[in-house]
Amino acid sequence: MFCAVDVHYETEKGIARAACVQFQEWTSEKAVAEHVVEVAEVAPYVPGEFFKRELPPLLRVLEALGALPTLVIVDGYVWLDTAGRPGLGAHLHEALGGRVAVVGAAKTAFRGETGAVLVLRGESAKPLLVSAAGIPLDEAADGVRRMAGEHRIPTLLKRVDHLARGLSG
Repeated sequence: MFCAVDVHYETEKGIARAACVQFQEWTSEKAVAEHVVEVAEVAPYVPGEFFKRELPPLLRVLEALGALPTLVIVDGYVWLDTAGRPGLGAHLHEALGGRVAVVGAAKTAFRGETGAVLVLRGESAKPLLVSAAGIPLDEAADGVRRMAGEHRIPTLLKRVDHLARGLSG
């Protein structure tokens, strides 16, 4: 089982909403299950330590699954540079004991050379930046390329973003 996860913060309410969509394979068009959790204990944003804010809600929503997936896709980077500085995805991979492959599909470029593979989808000239831990990078990039949806952002990644934002449609 694969899943995509995302977190959205409602600062006025002081909560984080973490969402997860589970699906069978890279090319799945629909989720087989969706999970949303609200977390009240939200760490403050600290530049350079984004993972400390994002990781706890992600772990909470993954706990709701009952069993670990084989692969998790995060909105962001696994590695922040070619020297191996860990991003959110690497921290998640480590927190899951290295038992789950983690793929990062970032929408915006991070400063410097990240080693991410640029993946163009649909008619967009703006790539997704794919990085990975626990799965070969070329396999992760090909998987993101093949995900369902005609646009730059795959359908299931858009869905998990909407769930995290509290949007039902």
